Amino acid sequence: MAAKDEQAKEEKAPGGKKKLFIIIGAAVAAVVVIVVVLMLTMGGSKKEGGADKKAEAKSAGGHGGGAEAGKGGGGTVFPLEPFIVNIYDGQEVRYLKVKVEFEMATPEVKAEVEARQAPLRDAILVLLTTKTLQEIQDLQGKNQLREEILTAVNKILPPGKVTKVYFTDFVVQ
Repeated sequence: MAAKDEQAKEEKAPGGKKKLFIIIGAAVAAVVVIVVVLMLTMGGSKKEGGADKKAEAKSAGGHGGGAEAGKGGGGTVFPLEPFIVNIYDGQEVRYLKVKVEFEMATPEVKAEVEARQAPLRDAILVLLTTKTLQEIQDLQGKNQLREEILTAVNKILPPGKVTKVYFTDFVVQ
């Protein structure tokens, strides 16, 4: 009988090890998920500084930053909150979501852009709502829209303060 008890314990042991392995695996997965969530939320609270550093690296990395971005004094990028507007495609109304970022001549311009953010957003919203899907569908239309936004910005801020406009998100639904 003692042999049968030992044999029964040996048969239960592998099942117990499987359960332990599953529990440990689930705990490790939970820890990984928690760490990722914390990293994302901590990164989100430092969004403004991190976005500037990423944008400076992006503009210096060949996005047309030119000599100013190489000097270290220029190439500061200011992201605006996304714009979501209705546009007409000829048959129905669609949604356009656009995230716009401004490349500024100097980092000091950031304070001016922040102070004039409401008029800037208003001008861009009005401009976007005048567009149809056909006008912004191709590359030429997007480039024209980019130039029109820059012109509208230069009417609100002194010309030359914002040097370029970037679309970092452009979705039509």
